[in-house]
Amino acid sequence: MTHSTGRPDDERTDQPAVPADEGSVAEDEHLVREAERIAVAVGRMFPGLCEVVLHDLRRPDNAIRTIENNLSGRQVGDSATELGLRRIADPDYPSVIQNYSNQFPDGRPAKSTSIGIKNAEGRYVAALCLNLDVSTLSPLALTLANLVAPDAEHRGETTETLRDRSGRELRSAIDSFAAQHSTTPRGLTRDRKRELVRRLHNEGFFETRSSAQLIAGQLGVSRATVYNYTKQPDR
Repeated sequence: MTHSTGRPDDERTDQPAVPADEGSVAEDEHLVREAERIAVAVGRMFPGLCEVVLHDLRRPDNAIRTIENNLSGRQVGDSATELGLRRIADPDYPSVIQNYSNQFPDGRPAKSTSIGIKNAEGRYVAALCLNLDVSTLSPLALTLANLVAPDAEHRGETTETLRDRSGRELRSAIDSFAAQHSTTPRGLTRDRKRELVRRLHNEGFFETRSSAQLIAGQLGVSRATVYNYTKQPDR
């Protein structure tokens, strides 16, 4: 049974002395454990695609503490990489090296990001590294590029536009053009009306039979004039 000495807790003499650096060691370990949780979570989000490695830089000879989606063939307990050794040697070494070209031991291309983790004293204690296997994505990128590419014989030409050629859209286009010239459709000059009609014709607004009549009514000209405007070059 333990008996109280009658002293306040901060005056007890039976408490063991704690070394000054033990607290920082515990804090470093806490940082590494939190980083380990992140490594596992990120790795499990990209199974088979992105290798996630946590390096414990306090132990460079057996630095690898966690490895998810093992694509490089390394094992827990393997030594630190060149980046890890540079961070150990130089606390001012960049904390994030992002999207650099890399390669797995079997030759597969990779895109990597390395994130250094510092403690409160500014020393690197860990590094979280992501190695994306881009060899699996390159064929997919090529497939998508081929999927969206038009045939060479139709490249650069407009065969059709998938737009609603309703009267409302046509009136809106006419009003917008007139507003750009600070007037109403009927107030446009003859040259401006010709320019507008040619533009509407090029944009496919004449595909419906009623378009010419609607344009004529908006501009205050005859239907025949509208058709003449489509044939005459701009002057």
